[in-house]
Amino acid sequence: MSLRRTVFHRALHRPNLFLGGERELVMFAALLAGGLAISAQNMPAAIVCIAIWFVTIGLLRMMAKADPYMSKVYLRQLQYQAYYPARSRPFRLE
Repeated sequence: MSLRRTVFHRALHRPNLFLGGERELVMFAALLAGGLAISAQNMPAAIVCIAIWFVTIGLLRMMAKADPYMSKVYLRQLQYQAYYPARSRPFRLE
């Protein structure tokens, strides 16, 4: 008797990346760079925005290559306490 094989489709568990980085962070970087370029409306600001965009995309790609969920892991670890006392439950019945 052979074992039953279940197919896991890659699209169901693949991280949601956009341009190689985390989707939310890449879109937020685009919003910031585009907002700065549109608000300044001059050539030096456009050059600075393009430079900021390419540097940010490079950093976000490196971050996603290390861990596709790095920002979510970081935000979750901020909620943890610095110290958890050693006990089996929050209260003891003595």
